[in-house]
Amino acid sequence: MAKPPAKSSSKQPTKKTTGRYVNPETRGRVTRRRPVNADRSPHWYGWLLIDLLLFGMIVIVLNYLQVLPDSASPWYLALGLVTMFSGFYLATRYK
Repeated sequence: MAKPPAKSSSKQPTKKTTGRYVNPETRGRVTRRRPVNADRSPHWYGWLLIDLLLFGMIVIVLNYLQVLPDSASPWYLALGLVTMFSGFYLATRYK
């Protein structure tokens, strides 16, 4: 038994716009490339991060050794912890 001849239609087959094997450009799902320097932190960012961490540590140690004026004040401990935590926060955003 022979196969019947294929129908000749004037319509061209439409391109697929969804599915697994469709070109992403066809679907419009391509993310634009970002510039190379767009995902880097500024030069001063790393130095600020290190300065905040060191300043917080120095304030806490000097408070512990009672070198700072007003003897051992809890405000010096709070200042040291806040600066260290802000340094840690900046460290999480560093690229």
